Amino acid sequence: MTTNITPKQTSDTELVAQQSSIEDELTTNGSSLDVDSLDENLSDDEPASDYEEINDDEDQDEYASSIAGQVLSQVIDITHTVTEKEAGLRIDKLASQVFTDFSRVQLQGWVGDGSLLYNGSVQKPKQRVKAGDVIHLSTTLQQHSEDQPENIAIDVVYEDDDVLVIDKPVGMVVHPGAGNQTGTLVNALLYHYPQQHHLPRAGLVHRIDKDTSGLLLIGKTKPAQMALMEQLKDKSVYRHYQCVVAGDAASLLRHRRIDAPIGRHRNQRTKMTVMTAGREAVTHLLNVTPLNDNYCLLDVGLETGRTHQIRVHLSHITYPIVGDRVYGGRRQLRAGLTEAQRQAIGNFPRQALHAYTLGFVHPTTGEDIEVTTPIPEDMQKLISVLTDGYDDE
Repeated sequence: MTTNITPKQTSDTELVAQQSSIEDELTTNGSSLDVDSLDENLSDDEPASDYEEINDDEDQDEYASSIAGQVLSQVIDITHTVTEKEAGLRIDKLASQVFTDFSRVQLQGWVGDGSLLYNGSVQKPKQRVKAGDVIHLSTTLQQHSEDQPENIAIDVVYEDDDVLVIDKPVGMVVHPGAGNQTGTLVNALLYHYPQQHHLPRAGLVHRIDKDTSGLLLIGKTKPAQMALMEQLKDKSVYRHYQCVVAGDAASLLRHRRIDAPIGRHRNQRTKMTVMTAGREAVTHLLNVTPLNDNYCLLDVGLETGRTHQIRVHLSHITYPIVGDRVYGGRRQLRAGLTEAQRQAIGNFPRQALHAYTLGFVHPTTGEDIEVTTPIPEDMQKLISVLTDGYDDE
């Protein structure tokens, strides 16, 4: 998905007129049902408070800049004398056993650049040690924030010496910011992986909304983090999402590729919108599964990574994500719903959006890695209610 196609140029006035015309048609034709009875939380006025992803070209540069934080210096100076039991081990293996705050990959790098000395001299990582020998680690780490470690459980779905993939639950903020100084994924990472305190945002490569669940990619070393961020910029990382939307399958299938530039809303600066002056944004509807006559489960792929891209694009084509208070509004209620279905939609507490597949090239081995995670329980229950009694045969 790396093809670059120039978006169709449409004026902002035309876009607003198209949007108003479509909404009028929906109301006139009865596609929306009893809008006044919809939960007041589904208004269009609530501002967005989180960003979905900023992860390519200038967007990624903006994110990289934002994660730099305040740089602090941490001096490391540790000496260890080899015991009889440790004799015969490789230097890098021994170092990983005694300097447990750092990964083996980090330690191998320090052996190579002279930060970790063997009997006062530089040796290769495979050098075997003898009892009484001395290994000495002397380096300075850059700490990028004063974020504090917190004992918060995280769901690790993939891990090796270089990379972590976390399944983020609904309600967890990715990193500290205004109004969210604690309880974030970064705080959790710093507790479970203290050696990552010297990495920007504890190694985070990208981010998703507080109320979007799913997979996040994290580098465990500086080279790995930088390599993965470069992959996001050149689009060799792919991300697939599942979401429940208000829309029939036939209509959605006419929008398999949504190519519409996105920029910041002129009046509501915390919201994004489709606009001619925006930056290129391309979303692919990879699969459309009917849940009933007016609701579907989508499999969505991102070709670009604009802020709130999936939510903005689906709202723009008038098929918003269920539970999206910012971009969904009253169009979430369609005709033909049972009372139970109406309640399930009106009471769903977040956008029904889940990042379920993440693919990338391993920064060290070059291997193609793909990680998946099942759709969360709250979305499963919503899907079950919407499909109750529906037969598409």
